[in-house]
Amino acid sequence: MKKAVKAIANITGGGLVENMPRVLPKGCSVELREGAWRIPPIFLHMQRLGDVPREEMFRVFNMGVGMTLIVSPHSARAILRTLRRCGEDASLIGKVVKGPQEVRILPPS
Repeated sequence: MKKAVKAIANITGGGLVENMPRVLPKGCSVELREGAWRIPPIFLHMQRLGDVPREEMFRVFNMGVGMTLIVSPHSARAILRTLRRCGEDASLIGKVVKGPQEVRILPPS
């Protein structure tokens, strides 16, 4: 049986852009879709008050995502249901694609 959870990244200092690549194998990138999760208003307020570029906000802060799981596509929906049943605010926020070990934040669709 294959493992459903491939990797876990705790999103602390270094934000999404610096923490997620640490758990990616070579040849894999992550594409996150901005708007796939609720960004707490405090981050948007800090961005506006500090005139901080969007890219810098995702590099420095977690933007409301405290933990990421990289999971098998076939298990994603079941894992989301389980996390939500346990009271977690879980969302499908992106996908793993071929590319350099990096995170790309895509604009809302």
